[in-house]
Amino acid sequence: MRDAYHEELDSIGEGLVEMARLVGSAIGRATTAILDADLKLAESVIAADEKVDDLQRDLEDRAVALLARQQPVATDLRIVVTSLRMSADLERSGDLAQHVAKLARLRFPETAVPRDLHATILEMGQLAQRLMAKAAEVIITKDVDLALQLEQDDDAMDLLHRALFQHLMDDRWKHGIETAVDVTLLGRYYERFADHAVSVAKRVVYLVTGEHADVIAPSTQVDGA
Repeated sequence: MRDAYHEELDSIGEGLVEMARLVGSAIGRATTAILDADLKLAESVIAADEKVDDLQRDLEDRAVALLARQQPVATDLRIVVTSLRMSADLERSGDLAQHVAKLARLRFPETAVPRDLHATILEMGQLAQRLMAKAAEVIITKDVDLALQLEQDDDAMDLLHRALFQHLMDDRWKHGIETAVDVTLLGRYYERFADHAVSVAKRVVYLVTGEHADVIAPSTQVDGA
């Protein structure tokens, strides 16, 4: 009975990893769709979000069933409760990728992003994908130091987000109000996506240590951080 119980705990972790990989792929594909005005790709991202939602519902059902049947305590209880919270972060990440794709669909056959901002949005999309890939690795490895590094990595997204706003506020902006709104929304989507990846990593820190990430100093530092 206990072996089956721990197999179920492991399967919840595997479900979280699958969710992280799916939403990481989604933000990468949505970025391509928004920059290339690729309607077919945008539609595929929008449709694929249903699988992420299904995974979250299944994970929640299994976690609640475990709580009811096994009444876990200590570390096992942390695993179940933290997994529920991580699944919510990951589901919201999928929604944000879908928002990017929906904006691509809305503006098709035009692109929502002016040519002079393509490089910035591409960099934000690639960084978001890398952060979520690292979050998936943290779920697998339970590496606290790696988890703590994600918040430092997220500083790069904050810098890109600020640079985007500086561009929008420049007197030389010539793309109109509608495009300014589109770019503002995109910047927010990527910034929030990165925040959710960091949140997932922080929850792993709590799962492993029983302490919140904000009170733990990483033993290693990222170069240039």
